[in-house]
Amino acid sequence: MTNPIKTRREGTILEVTLDRPKANAIDLATSRIMGDVFADFRDDPDLRVAIITGAGDKFFCPGWDLKAAADGDAVDGDYGVGGFGGLQELPNLNKPVIAAVNGIACGGGLELALSADIILAADHATFALPEIRSGTVADAASVKLPKRIPYHIAMELLFTGRWFDAEEARGWGIVNHIHPADKLMEEAWDMARLLASGPPLVYAAIKEIVREAEDEKFQDTMDQITGSKFETVKRLYSSEDQLEGAKAFAEKRDPVWKGR
Repeated sequence: MTNPIKTRREGTILEVTLDRPKANAIDLATSRIMGDVFADFRDDPDLRVAIITGAGDKFFCPGWDLKAAADGDAVDGDYGVGGFGGLQELPNLNKPVIAAVNGIACGGGLELALSADIILAADHATFALPEIRSGTVADAASVKLPKRIPYHIAMELLFTGRWFDAEEARGWGIVNHIHPADKLMEEAWDMARLLASGPPLVYAAIKEIVREAEDEKFQDTMDQITGSKFETVKRLYSSEDQLEGAKAFAEKRDPVWKGR
């Protein structure tokens, strides 16, 4: 059996490709592999940014593999350390992740993309949450979408399961940028290199603050920050990088980030 996950590493960037013909659907075994890949990315101090994409030009990911489910994969089975697709529930992932949506992203595939920090889409990409039509619930999307886009639009997409294109996705803020299909990965790598050149300790602090603040009142989160309750913030303000940033500004030069 071939590995359904292909990885490519260049410097501090990791590209992860879901390659499971014919449609890049995810079964339990694939989800566990993805969780291990992203956990290794999280824990590797030499990696700073990840890109997640799909093989081919038709499917990013249609979500759960219904054929595998029919053969015995339980919907409540072991998805691995990161939950479905390896990203949604992976704890303490404090590094930027870019989703390069190269085609159809529906159901759990759209939820996988939503687990990234930045979403780039090919101009032919399409999206949907069709779980409603099979009598199931898009659970992660039901949690995330109403917090990220207008409530009434999120509920329409969840209730109807209708398809929408990349332009509409960008209009609602689901997608950051749209690119010609043959330029998508080039643009994703350009974005990854830009982020990889930035301060990793600041990224870590941003991600922890955003994650922890999601269900907190503003002042409660600010009190945690100023009270040094966030490990990433505490580490940042006692780091060489924080001092380097100040020195580089004073000396009118580009900073050299070391992640420590």
